[in-house]
Amino acid sequence: MTDQRGLRRKFAILEYDPSPHGIVQPSHVVKSIDVSPHCVLCFFHEVIQELVVAGVAKQIHALESTAGPQPVYEILNGDRRVTVIHPGVGAPMAALTLEKALALGCRKFIAVGGAGVLDGRAEVGRIIVPNTAVRDEGTSFHYLPPSREVGPSPNAVEAIESTLREDGLDYLLGKTWTTDAFFRETPARVALRRQEGCLTVEMEASALFAVACHRQVVLGQILYAGDVVRADKTWDPRNWQHASCRGRLLWLAIRACLLL
Repeated sequence: MTDQRGLRRKFAILEYDPSPHGIVQPSHVVKSIDVSPHCVLCFFHEVIQELVVAGVAKQIHALESTAGPQPVYEILNGDRRVTVIHPGVGAPMAALTLEKALALGCRKFIAVGGAGVLDGRAEVGRIIVPNTAVRDEGTSFHYLPPSREVGPSPNAVEAIESTLREDGLDYLLGKTWTTDAFFRETPARVALRRQEGCLTVEMEASALFAVACHRQVVLGQILYAGDVVRADKTWDPRNWQHASCRGRLLWLAIRACLLL
């Protein structure tokens, strides 16, 4: 059974509508400002705060949110401006932040964050560049037709790899698994994701890639190896949220973003 537009499906999440116009548009709630088109979506709250205290990051705006104000910062790399925003945690919040950043005037994006690894051989801090993401979250299905995977912008991946090579940094290029449910990473699902080639698990990549594709803007992501999630039911947090690489990764993301 289908409705007049042929949207109705057995599962609501598969009812993709290609119309580019939602009833509420980002521009209805966010007005454009004088902002750098280059934007880094940084998941490292403490790194941003350290740069604020040091006078390196300057708050230039705040996005309104029911969870409280979401600061928008500007950082100078030489004489070039870069916008920096913490996108929040999870696919819906990250996608919403990306939409709002677009309404502000940003157009070229690098996201930088941590991820769980499905193979403990990747040490904490190992750099991972996702070239595709398994869409095991709900947000991306509102932006693109149903598919198993979605990828970042190829030129963003190229900019990231070029930046890492310039600094002589080793990294892994591969598939990530994006999930909405941190506490439902079951042994069977971890085993399945490993079998299909996933190196990491996180909660935002596929949604960010889908929004960028739908809005026709450039976006890539840098991850680092954090905790270990194994199919044998063991979890090793490895103190991953305090990895020393986080500050350096933000600056790598800034440099990569400025290549776009």
